[in-house]
Amino acid sequence: MSETTPSQHLQGHCLCGKVGLASTSGTLHAEACHCGMCRKWGGGPFLAVAAGTEVTLTGEENITRFASSEWAERGFCKQCGTHLFYFLKPTGQYMVPAGLLDQENKLEMDQQIFIDKKPTYYSFSNDTEDLTEAEVFAKFSS
Repeated sequence: MSETTPSQHLQGHCLCGKVGLASTSGTLHAEACHCGMCRKWGGGPFLAVAAGTEVTLTGEENITRFASSEWAERGFCKQCGTHLFYFLKPTGQYMVPAGLLDQENKLEMDQQIFIDKKPTYYSFSNDTEDLTEAEVFAKFSS
């Protein structure tokens, strides 16, 4: 999130309501991740919002965390299966599914990552910044 973009209060919950999420460090900018892991996890691109590091989760006893790589975990509700977050271990940053948020109708999709991994059977018409796998790792490796 840019320093000129004010933090947003975000909130949402899973399908069954047993897990809630609140963030005071989020953004209203959505992105699409086309990497193979995200597509395997959700059956399509991961439409995500940066919720930042100031995230509170309620109903922790209903959350299962899966270490999908050395640097990240994916969380889901063990009751209803709702995808809750992608968590970057080194930074403590949460990315949450756009559809999980109560603010979903205020979101603007402005970035697509791993664009070189996107299959040809779908396409978004939004005007977005598009980053390849190499560009993503270069941008976020610092």
